[in-house]
Amino acid sequence: MRTEPVFTPNSVILYISDVKASTGFYRKILGSGPVETYPGFSVFSLSDGMTLGLQAADQIEPAAEPYIGGGELSLSNVESADVVDRLYAQWKALGISMVLEPTTLEFGYTFVAADPDGHRLRVCATDTSSFN
Repeated sequence: MRTEPVFTPNSVILYISDVKASTGFYRKILGSGPVETYPGFSVFSLSDGMTLGLQAADQIEPAAEPYIGGGELSLSNVESADVVDRLYAQWKALGISMVLEPTTLEFGYTFVAADPDGHRLRVCATDTSSFN
């Protein structure tokens, strides 16, 4: 019988500077609106049981470090380079800032975008066959 508590992460929370702007940004790239909104906070459903929270950095307790934008959300289950290229073109057409153009790295074909606060969004058709 298991006696220790089970830790199963169910959300990622990004500290942001402008909830309205970031909510609009994620609405565009996710293709749907938040499932819940509160003053200073929005929640998006990412997948079964996983959510993305957007929290106003100046309203978090305890106070966050003063730097925001130092994380990365990864969509690494993209099926092919063609899908990576299509998402890149769609996001580029939406005016989303790109940090890395589509390229092949050791772990797959990828590009990196940035949200309004500089959090990175990596899209990747992962290929780890060279690591065997």
